[in-house]
Order: sequence, then structure tokens, then C-alpha cells
Amino acid sequence: VQLQASGGGLVQPGGSLRLSCAASGSIFAINDMGWYRRSPGKQRELVAVITSGGRTNLADSVTGRFTISRDNAKNTVYLQMNSLKPEDTAVYYCNADWRGPSGWAESWGQGTLVTVSS
Repeated sequence: VQLQASGGGLVQPGGSLRLSCAASGSIFAINDMGWYRRSPGKQRELVAVITSGGRTNLADSVTGRFTISRDNAKNTVYLQMNSLKPEDTAVYYCNADWRGPSGWAESWGQGTLVTVSS
């Protein structure tokens, strides 16, 4: 199973970006899908996660600015990022817990760079 992330780029402070991540392969079901990020010199941190039923959990630092959603029919998770700040600059990685022919496993996307700068 592969996760393909897209949507990163350069944006000015206060701007918006929408990240997408599509899972493909022999997938029977997907449980949690989420977004993590790693900023220069920092450890990877959870940004947002969404269950198969649509329950969400967001980091305090992005609550009120970011929204996570998913399209189960397309095996795709989205991250709408508004009111972006320079401290949101990071490589964003998507993650999914999925079930295939051999049982449950976890996959990571390749990462997409978000740069918030004037």
C-alpha cells in the first residue's frame, strides 16, 4: 500500500493550503488516517488524526486553524490549513492504519514540504 501526499508549497503568513493524501493498493479497510510534521531541528509531531467514523483530534497548536477530513470512498485524507504561521513550516507526512490480505499494517507518505514565509 502506498500513500501519495500532495499540496505543499510556499505560502505567506495568514495564507491557506490544502494537503491531500491518497492510499492505493490492496486495501480492505482503513482505520485511522493522520498528518504529522517535522520542523527543522525538531522531532516529528502529530498534527491531526481522523478515525474511519470521522472523529478528529488536532494538536493544540493547530486547533481552530486546521481541519482534517477524509473521503472513505477515495481512501483519501485531507488537511485544510488556514491562518498559516511561520512556525507551521515543516515537512508534512500522512499516515494510515490499513488492513490488507495479510492483516493490519501502517504506511507513511513521502512527505510534502510546507513553507510559510513572506
